[in-house]
Amino acid sequence: MVNLSSLVEATVMFVATNIDDFVVLMVFFGQARGDRAAALRVVAGQYLGFGAILVVSVIAALGAQLLPRSAIAYFGLVPIMLGLRAAWTTWSHRDDDEDDGDSRGRPGVGTATVAAVTFANGGDNIGVYVPVFAVAGPSGMPGYVVVFLIGVGLWCALSRRIAEAPPVAELLERWEHVVLPVVFIGIGLAVLIKGTNSG
Repeated sequence: MVNLSSLVEATVMFVATNIDDFVVLMVFFGQARGDRAAALRVVAGQYLGFGAILVVSVIAALGAQLLPRSAIAYFGLVPIMLGLRAAWTTWSHRDDDEDDGDSRGRPGVGTATVAAVTFANGGDNIGVYVPVFAVAGPSGMPGYVVVFLIGVGLWCALSRRIAEAPPVAELLERWEHVVLPVVFIGIGLAVLIKGTNSG
């Protein structure tokens, strides 16, 4: 059974460990602007990636060490590769007409891409969740998981609303070809550096 203090702790934990994901989600929703199917793919990818983080955290907390701690750092290579691919796509379409930018120069928003970036960016989450889940035990973990999954839905709704607000939408539209690769590569480098320093 979840008490009020656990609820507050779970909420604070979710917000603190997912602020960077909020920024990434705004970029993804900026790409998906005006395309309901693409927005749904972003939500599905976020849930898949975050679900994988929770599965690893729960299993690790129950005592099964899936990976050595140092291996988590190398998840950072995933967003770096995605960032480099996005940069290459932008570069290779730099001479396209402005009207063709949306259809040819903008990389698509795929469920697998969102899930991969979310999971690769989850090293910090796993590091925080595992000890808390271990202390909570099998009876306390479900409460945290439910709060986190509700949090993902709220995170998606809020980041989409902000990304589609006219001033933010205009900014993302103008700069997303630069922002997307920079954010992905930045996340990857941060994961690599933190992981290798703590390993």
